[in-house]
Amino acid sequence: MTTPQLTKNQSLVFDVLEKAEGPLSAYTILDKLRDHGFRAPLQVYRALEKLLEYGVVHRLESINSFVACAHPGDDCHSHGIVAFAICESCGQVMEFHDHEVDHRLMEWVRGQKFKPEKTTIEIRGLCEACAA
Repeated sequence: MTTPQLTKNQSLVFDVLEKAEGPLSAYTILDKLRDHGFRAPLQVYRALEKLLEYGVVHRLESINSFVACAHPGDDCHSHGIVAFAICESCGQVMEFHDHEVDHRLMEWVRGQKFKPEKTTIEIRGLCEACAA
């Protein structure tokens, strides 16, 4: 998938996420973009909705935050299920893909005749640095 041309607001939101050292909430993004004319959360949420649709941003459900895709040049959706390891101490997020996990989950889904709409895997704990 080729990422469509981003609107000004989408580009600004994406840039903030790309430069961030960790996941950001929509309200944190709004605060960082007030000098660029952002006044309402809806402006951020609309941009995030499209960025999620394009696959260049991911939502971390458990912490209600967003991160830029670690593989923006690729079609992230072609990797299969995206998983995240989230450090409870420093907030670092590592994005990864495991085709074996994809295969096992899809096997289960087919066996149950379940029709998934969305899959998010989040592993919460301590990164190597914080666990030491």
